[in-house]
Amino acid sequence: MAPRTLGRVTKALLAPALALGATVGLAAAPAQAAVWNSCDQWGNTSIDGYTLYNNIWGSGAGSQCVWANSGTDWGVWADHPNTGGIKSYPNAKKVINKTITSLSSLTSSYNVTVPSSGAHNSSYDIWDTDHDYEIMLWVNKTGAVGPLGTSQGTVTLGGHTWTVYKGSNGANEVFSFIRTSNSSSGTVNILPILKWIKDTKGWMGNETIGDVQFGFEITSSAGGLNFQTDNLTVSSS
Repeated sequence: MAPRTLGRVTKALLAPALALGATVGLAAAPAQAAVWNSCDQWGNTSIDGYTLYNNIWGSGAGSQCVWANSGTDWGVWADHPNTGGIKSYPNAKKVINKTITSLSSLTSSYNVTVPSSGAHNSSYDIWDTDHDYEIMLWVNKTGAVGPLGTSQGTVTLGGHTWTVYKGSNGANEVFSFIRTSNSSSGTVNILPILKWIKDTKGWMGNETIGDVQFGFEITSSAGGLNFQTDNLTVSSS
């Protein structure tokens, strides 16, 4: 699984140069006036303690623009061809920088509106500071998409029931938690998931959790589709 953040651009497969006109950016904007928008491949900004990324990292990508009314209210318009392979992971990131054992809580609430066509998932992407471990939490998925690795069975953690997959992309271990039914809104108690990986399974140690990202992993969205994060909050203590 390829990287999704600017901090790991050097390992990304760069998408072709994007020929995006001003009219595309306007078409991608929400009905309400956005405080920020970008159609740049690596466009990013910091708002309200969150960093937003357009993050078009996959090969064979098309056009994509991201907009934001705030750090917790943002969305994406994407027109990626109906071909295999992840094209992008537009997301909002909250920096944590605490070890698992030093955290007393780590929670997030989400509320999204996603298209019923195309191939994509809405997911958390959680990294340790050394980028040795990647924990993905898929809250919904549409079309021909699937996680890396092999199934490790089903577990109920953090307020949801997941099918767990364990694998490696050659650069880091990947633990994917795929919600057994699609959800467009809810709250995830992330800390018990991290402790289950560390203590119950022994798959990693007392890692320092660097980033909690939430966004849309888009494989295809031919013709142009809208993805909206109506609300996203990440809280830790």
